[in-house]
Amino acid sequence: MSVHILLVEDDETIRRSVGLALERYGYRTSAAADGLTGLEMFREGTYDLLLLDVMLPHLDGIGLCHRVRETSQTPILMMSARGDALDVIGGLEAGADDYVVKPVDTAELVARIRTLLRRANLPARGDSGTPGPDTGLLTFRNLTVDTRGLEVRRDDEPVGLTPTELRLLLEFVAAPGIALQRQTLLRKVWDYGWDGDSRVVDLAVQRLRKKIGADHIDTVRGFGYRFRR
Repeated sequence: MSVHILLVEDDETIRRSVGLALERYGYRTSAAADGLTGLEMFREGTYDLLLLDVMLPHLDGIGLCHRVRETSQTPILMMSARGDALDVIGGLEAGADDYVVKPVDTAELVARIRTLLRRANLPARGDSGTPGPDTGLLTFRNLTVDTRGLEVRRDDEPVGLTPTELRLLLEFVAAPGIALQRQTLLRKVWDYGWDGDSRVVDLAVQRLRKKIGADHIDTVRGFGYRFRR
C-alpha cells in the first residue's frame, strides 16, 4: 500500500501544489485547511506522516504537533516561512522531527519525507555498542536499550521515543564516552549535509534528555554531545 500523508496547510495554492507534487512521487495525500480539521482527520484516520504548516487558523501547527504527540509518535515534518527561526524552534520543541522552508523545494521535501519514513521503520542496528551475547541489550545505569527489539526502558519503565529520538539514541549508545559533533549527528540521523541546521540536533537532544534523564548526555561546549558510559 502507498504511503499516506496528511497535509495541513491553509493556503489553497500551496496545499494543491504540494499535494500534486507528492502524488507524482507515489504518495497518497489527504489535506486539511486548518489545525482543528487536521487534528480531527488525524484522530479518525491512519497516516504514515504529517506535513504541517506552522501558521494555521484555529489551531496552529505547533499546537497541532503538541496534540498529536500526546498519543502518537507518527513522523511530523513542519513547513516554515524562510528565516522564521521562532517557528522552527517552536515546532521542533513541540515534537516535530524535521522541517522544510517555504517556498518548498519538491526534491528537498521528498528527501526529508523519505528519511523520516525510513527512520520510522528503523531496523535493528548491528553496530550499536557492545551488546551481551545475542541479546542486543545495552545498560547504562537506570537505562536499558534493546538495539534489536528497538525498545528503551528507564527504571524498568518503557520510554516512548519518536523515530528520530530513537535513531539519535542509537547513535549515542553506539559510541558511549565519545564526543559526537553536531554535524556528524545531522548527517547520520537526519541525512543532512554539512550545511544543516544544528538547532535540529540541540532541540532533539533536549527532548531526549527529558525522556531518558539529563544525566545520560553531556554537552561538549562548542562541539556536540557525549553519551555517558
